[in-house]
Amino acid sequence: MKIGVCIKSTPDTDARIKVQADGSGVDFAGIKFIISPYDTFALEQGVLTKEKLGGDVVLYSAGNADVEKILRDGLALGADSAVHINDPAVYGSDALGVAKALAASMKKDGIGLIFTGKQSIDDDNGQLPAMLAELLGWTHLTMVKEFQTDGTTFTAVRNLGGGVEEVVRGKLPAVIAADRGLNTPRYAKLPEIMKAKKKPLEVRNAAALGLAAADLAPKAKVSAYGAPTGRTKGKIIAGDSVDAKVKELVRLLRDEAKVL
Repeated sequence: MKIGVCIKSTPDTDARIKVQADGSGVDFAGIKFIISPYDTFALEQGVLTKEKLGGDVVLYSAGNADVEKILRDGLALGADSAVHINDPAVYGSDALGVAKALAASMKKDGIGLIFTGKQSIDDDNGQLPAMLAELLGWTHLTMVKEFQTDGTTFTAVRNLGGGVEEVVRGKLPAVIAADRGLNTPRYAKLPEIMKAKKKPLEVRNAAALGLAAADLAPKAKVSAYGAPTGRTKGKIIAGDSVDAKVKELVRLLRDEAKVL
């Protein structure tokens, strides 16, 4: 079985994000990039599935030349090969454009099962897995916290929130979006890091996938970036009488905050 895993390069969770002065984008100077954390669960599940059933794990990511680093990091974690979709028309598009490029690339490679993270941590966009499944005509499950497959059928447990879980059984092919807790991602060992440098990494552009710029034109665009507005200074209600302070609080909520 050929297993596809989508990974995205995102700023480290500890990074301090700054917006450019003109609001045109994020200032990435000095920012460390990592594999988006939810994608590490997807990668580990892909490798675990390969170790159980055999086959190959192929990594996919779209972005500029800097994306090669996280692909090599993923190869050091057990993936067998990687595909870097490097085309401004792709990574300058929206989630649908990226999904189109990924779907075309995976069709080309004969992928039979796909793992992704449930969302990316940079813009919290969780649209891509569902779009990818729709384009491929496959089953899609998100927020998956447990997964088993025999190579033909699967059983998955979804985290619905509030302690509620859902058990889903179905047939492959499928796009599985991983939630935290699906597994425990491994750490790369030095021998695997060295081997990763020689593993196959293919670079593809839109033309190689049979896609034109018009196919990838974004349907949604970000008009501007800006820092969150600062919090207004809070008020402390003085006095010794609890009743009086409660009355004053209610008045402020009603007359000033206008939430009552």
